Amino acid sequence: MRLIPIFLVGCAMLLENGEIISGNNQENAAYPSGLCAERTAIYWASANYPDQKILKIFVVGAPEDEMKNSPVPPCGACRQSILEYETKQAQNIEIYFASISGEIFKTYSIKDLLPFNFDVSFL
Repeated sequence: MRLIPIFLVGCAMLLENGEIISGNNQENAAYPSGLCAERTAIYWASANYPDQKILKIFVVGAPEDEMKNSPVPPCGACRQSILEYETKQAQNIEIYFASISGEIFKTYSIKDLLPFNFDVSFL
């Protein structure tokens, strides 16, 4: 018997040097100890390629037991993390989020998904 619902998410990001970094969500029974695919990939890229800008992020996801057809956007915590990197690199990051069936939405900046954002300018 499985008590934890499984939500499958994958993320790939393109860095300015041409590297493609991937990540997947890391579920954990002790919420909030898991980590989303987007942040897994962003933090790995930052640790291993600290001077490279993130050009594009692509996210796809769905619940394991029902492959929904609607695109899955980044959650609030991921939006905030993406905003930090977009602000740090002073360059927009294109974000694509998709459904399992292939429908894709594109934004030109995380600010399209997080219009009233909190960044370093408030500190």
